[in-house]
Formats: sequence, structure tokens, C-alpha cells
Amino acid sequence: MSVLELAPLARDASATDALRATTSVARSVEELGYKRIWVAEHHNMPSIASSSPAVLIAHLAASTSTIRVGSGGVMLPNHAPLVVAEQFGTLEALHPGRIDLGIGRAPGTDQRTALALRRTMAGLSAENFPSELSDLIAYFADSGPITAVPGRGNEPSIWLLGSSGFSAQLAGLLGLPFSFAHHFSSANTVPALSLYRESFRPSRWLSEPYAKIAVNAVCADTDEQARFLAGPASLAFLKLRQGMPQALVTPSEAAAYPYTDQERAFAEERFADQAVGSPSTVHARLTDLLDRTGANELMLTTMVYDVGDRIRSFELIAEKVAEGLHR
Repeated sequence: MSVLELAPLARDASATDALRATTSVARSVEELGYKRIWVAEHHNMPSIASSSPAVLIAHLAASTSTIRVGSGGVMLPNHAPLVVAEQFGTLEALHPGRIDLGIGRAPGTDQRTALALRRTMAGLSAENFPSELSDLIAYFADSGPITAVPGRGNEPSIWLLGSSGFSAQLAGLLGLPFSFAHHFSSANTVPALSLYRESFRPSRWLSEPYAKIAVNAVCADTDEQARFLAGPASLAFLKLRQGMPQALVTPSEAAAYPYTDQERAFAEERFADQAVGSPSTVHARLTDLLDRTGANELMLTTMVYDVGDRIRSFELIAEKVAEGLHR
């Protein structure tokens, strides 16, 4: 099991607070035996402080010693492939064998912000993604008219990320490991993983498919407490979809929010196929998910208000859930 860390921003906290909390999470999950920790790339979102994966990965890798650290992911339309190759080549050179480069094809933000990042419409279309991905991979190789230093010869572990069939099929055709965003696209998980496996061709990276799924996981002593802790994330997701993104409020404030029936149904659907509850409930949910998807790896994302509750959730899963999971 692994961790997807979003560096959530509480309403009364600073970015410094959020990033310090993320560092604490990284150190804690390393001690707990998690395989890897990835950080996301989000822009123009008041609830998430992770907007620069390469910078944050450098800090987290330097703050830990054994856990793999990576991007979940670098949104390639926002960046020139050469820049990504240089950044992640630097990371791999600094921390050999510990860096993952997870790549996504969506900008991870609104169109205006994406344009501000790229400064041109060139490369922002999904149709450009395969060629830009090819360029990025080539920069890590030993050939080509441009030498990415220190990218060349310092290739991290490359993953494709996706929430639909497009990246699933591309990952399969290229023979890359694939990470699916079950945490916000659960209806597409099984079809996408099936497409990935059907499309898979052995490559220099993999001889057989390797699939990971990201899942919302909030574990507490009781089901009621876990649902209470998950409340701020549900409300933040609702506000994001309504075009009014906000930082995380407290669990009590989230519980007191005057949901309409339609809003409550939307918020509850957010966690309908996720893992929120006591250790026994989370175990049952994750076991069912593994049985249905055949995933090789689970990546847990825990968007809660307090970092202590976040770390406690990872502790409970490591100590009371992980050993009993099976495929």
C-alpha cells in the first residue's frame, strides 16, 4: 500500500502549516512501512497546497530515507517535457532508486489557469499528450539532439495516471505501470483496468501489467467517527463542483452545513465506493475493491482536517487492515 498526499489546507492554517503536516505524514508512513508517497499537482485550489510536485518531492525525499517519493502526478500539459525531464532527472540523481514520475494528461485546473501556466495554447490539447509523453521519455535516454542534464541516464520510475480509458490504453500499449483515480472516478475503474490489461504489451519497464488504484480512505475507531472526519472533504468537493472552491472547514462545521437533499446525495456519493469507517469496515471495503479490480497496489488518500487524524488513519490501516488484505 501507498499514500497519495494532497497537502490539504485548513481554513485557519497557512501553506507553511500544510506543508509541514505533509512532511510529518511522509515520515510517519515511511515508519509504518508504506511503499511510496506521491504528491499531487493542483492549481488555483484553496484547499490544496501541493501545486509544485518537483519542489515538494525534493523536500520529502530529503526528509525521509527509504520510502519512494513521486508525483501523482505531473500534469504534462502544464509543462514543457524538457523541463520535467530535467527536474525529475535531478531528483533521481539526488535520490537514486526512490523517485516515481507519475504523469497525467489533464491540466488539473481550469482553462484560464492552465493557460497562465503554459503561456500558450500549444500543448494544452489532449491530442498532444502522446507526442509530448514520447518526447519526455526520450529525454531520459542516451540519444537525441538535445541533452537533458541531468535527465539523461537518470530515469525515474515512469507511470501513467488516468481517470478514463484513454491513459489506460496508452499505458498498456507502452508497457508502463498504470495508476487509476478511483478516488474520484470510481465508475470507470473496472473498465479502465480491463482496457489497460487488454492493451498491455511487454516493454523494457514491465513484462506484465501493473495496476495501482487511488482510493479515499479514512479510518477511525468507529464508523461514525470516520464519517465525521470525512465531512470536510465531502463539503470541499461539493463546493469545488459548484465553482466555489474553499479550504477545509472543521468536521463540526462540515456536519452543521445546511445541505439540500440534492447536495447531500452528491456528497454521500463521493464516498460511496471508497473506504471510510472502522478498521473492520475499511478492511471489507478494500478487500472488495481488490477482488473487483485485481489491482496490484492500493494508494490511499486521506483528506481530513487535522494532521493527527490523518496519521492515525494510516496507523490503523497499517496495523489492523493491511496484513489481512488479499487479492
